Amino acid sequence: MKGSFHAPELGPEFFPGQTFGHIIGEDFAGGWFALDRIMLVRLFIALIMVLLFVIAFRKPQLVPKGLQNFAEMGVDFVRVHIAEDTLGKKDGKRFLPVIASIFFTILFMNAATIIPGLNISPNARIGMPIVLAVVAYIAMIYAGVQRYGAAYFKHSTVIPGLPPLLHLLVVPIEIFSTFVLRPVTLALRLMANFLAGHIILVLLYSATNFFFWQLNAWTAVSGLTLIAAILFTLYELIIIFLQAYIFALLTAVYIELSLHADAH
Repeated sequence: MKGSFHAPELGPEFFPGQTFGHIIGEDFAGGWFALDRIMLVRLFIALIMVLLFVIAFRKPQLVPKGLQNFAEMGVDFVRVHIAEDTLGKKDGKRFLPVIASIFFTILFMNAATIIPGLNISPNARIGMPIVLAVVAYIAMIYAGVQRYGAAYFKHSTVIPGLPPLLHLLVVPIEIFSTFVLRPVTLALRLMANFLAGHIILVLLYSATNFFFWQLNAWTAVSGLTLIAAILFTLYELIIIFLQAYIFALLTAVYIELSLHADAH
């Protein structure tokens, strides 16, 4: 029963793709619609999220209770503390569907990282963060173009009052910062946090298993690694909410900057 240790691989151990011995749909259409473990987790979490909101608002009551009350508290938090605080009541209401969708999608997807049997956030792989960043990017561009037309791109990149020669340096920086760096940092920040969290949890629980089955003095160390794993799991609860809040808040901030691009 003595434990043995080997370094985890980034393939099957950190990101298990095997489902019942194979990847579902791997041979169909050249694998374009293949479903590995993370894709199944994404679909499962998305289904749970949709079902919860459908059930919560299927027969809304004037005085909410139960699941409706919980769902309304969540939506009101996004509306008041993210959308309206950043964009004002009028524009906050207009962009609330996009901001709330981003917030709750990230929140639910992140929660999978600590759910037994799932044990990984779909946002720990870059695909989902890219999709969310693209949605935020489109909302940002839409807000600016709708208000200013094509002049939005000039307002966003040209700082008035600068000497003409200085524009040769500043305009490329503004283009890169506004139209490249914003969506890239949104996606990378979300992915990096949950990739790092997943790896740390895997290592802590693997170390617990390794030390426990030594069945000697090292077994006591497994208690320490288990406590560390539990504490880090509690810390992940904070990160689950915080990353959803930060992503949604930055989306609202970028939309607000687009709506007031002429005040650059």
